[in-house]
Amino acid sequence: MIRDKFGKTQANKTQAKLPKGVIAVAPPSFRRERGLIKRGVWPVAGCDEAGRGPLAGPVVAAAVVLDPKRIPKGIDDSKRLTAERREELFEVICATASFSVAFASPARIDRDNILRASLWALKRAVEGLAEAPKHVFVDGRDRLNTCCDCDAVIGGDGIVVSIAAASIIAKVTRDRLMRALAEECPGYGFESHKGYSVPEHLEALDRLGPSVHHRRFFAPVVAAREKHQPWTIERKVDLFEIETPATIPAAI
Repeated sequence: MIRDKFGKTQANKTQAKLPKGVIAVAPPSFRRERGLIKRGVWPVAGCDEAGRGPLAGPVVAAAVVLDPKRIPKGIDDSKRLTAERREELFEVICATASFSVAFASPARIDRDNILRASLWALKRAVEGLAEAPKHVFVDGRDRLNTCCDCDAVIGGDGIVVSIAAASIIAKVTRDRLMRALAEECPGYGFESHKGYSVPEHLEALDRLGPSVHHRRFFAPVVAAREKHQPWTIERKVDLFEIETPATIPAAI
């Protein structure tokens, strides 16, 4: 707050320009990374994933080590950016930072569950960096089982700029991949909804059945399998429905 010439408090100019009801959100910063650098800890990586929620396609994980002297301006949580701005920042980050990308396929998701598959991909992304980091920041609640220290930061893609950079790399990479899968599997609309559970996708699933890129055990995909591929559904035996012949005790 600031005071006018009469001593009354006023909102600062930045807040005054915001539309009523809109709350200013601070962009992610390099503060945590800089604190580690001052202690001699470097490289420091940020990592994040894209694609936990969709019904189709892989989870894409990215790890990024930013150059402290060349941090691109405008890096933010990928969800706060337009697709066009993400594409622009993707190119700049790739040109100025060290990064690695890893994928968890639908088959791995089906086998391990979505959380384990995501953590596996994040660890692989960290291990794929050209120079092993001395510290890792990861978005979310779960720390990674890495050879270096790791901090899990809830909402990290909006707090730690290295995580935000990783979120952009992961998101743009996955979006490009889903557009490619749309050409391979036309009719599902992957190019627009990127595999998420929107009405257009659910309608296509009901009409066409699952593709090889769908996650077999996500509920809407299971329903589509029951309709189009019932032989793929494993039925559990209900012991109360099994008729057993009555046994006649032997005469004594």
